[in-house]
Amino acid sequence: MDSALTRVGLPIALGIIMLGLGLGLTVGDFRRVAQHPKAAVIALVCQVLLLPALCFGLVLGFDLPPELAVGMMLLAASPGGTTANLYSHLFGGHVALNISLTAINSVLAVFTLPIVVNLSASYFLADAASIGLQFDKVVQVFAIVLVPVAIGMLIRARASRVAERLNRPVRILSVVVLVAVIVGAVLGERENLADYFVSVGLAVLAFNLLSLAIGYGVPRLAGVERSAAKAAGFEIGIHNSTLAITIALSPALLDSTQMAIPAAVYGIVMFFTAAAFGYLVNRVGLRSVSTGGEAAAP
Repeated sequence: MDSALTRVGLPIALGIIMLGLGLGLTVGDFRRVAQHPKAAVIALVCQVLLLPALCFGLVLGFDLPPELAVGMMLLAASPGGTTANLYSHLFGGHVALNISLTAINSVLAVFTLPIVVNLSASYFLADAASIGLQFDKVVQVFAIVLVPVAIGMLIRARASRVAERLNRPVRILSVVVLVAVIVGAVLGERENLADYFVSVGLAVLAFNLLSLAIGYGVPRLAGVERSAAKAAGFEIGIHNSTLAITIALSPALLDSTQMAIPAAVYGIVMFFTAAAFGYLVNRVGLRSVSTGGEAAAP
């Protein structure tokens, strides 16, 4: 994974993805969270506090090597992304809430992600001072995440027609670039893929399944309606693995191939688990409606 393709291609792909996110956002999307305060607060608490704690327990339980442990914590601290929005749309989640949560999570991650990574590095690594995210590196995380979003939102605010025209091509381009980078990275690492899955695959799968279950189950237990709970489930259960890989591999940030492995494995696993999760939740919802439970919700 530590190649020119990933070092250059991943930041470009991530920048295009975040620009596409910004083109679809307005200030009103942030205000919309007020319409679902319970779902939003629960989702954000799960994302920012519960998941890193859960991931820390899994890392200790699976006794992962130090670099992989930090990579897992980096993944846990990464916000949701556009993939979460897509899955929410496909399986009847509250997409507007998803978009709002993604935007707020992306802003929060600029502050929370370095904290989680630095604490993890100090706990698991002997030479944490030279590996963690110092202030200058936090600024670069800020640039990677928020600057493209801000540019997209500015275009949307000042030239809405241009944003509407760019929205679909930019999304398509982001998918194409991301797929090309991932395929290239996979081909370059095909001899090591089996080792990657063996070393961290079970921990990644457990974390992914627990994230999806918590993201949906906790809001439902708190009385949040089904479509908003689905949105929270996908937002919390589908992390922005591209961001985690970019931060791990970037020579200016963590500069570690080992730390990128959990996010790389997660980026493959999550497509299948998220689809299975969406199907299962919808089946359970249909049964609930057919037996006279909760009224039908999208």
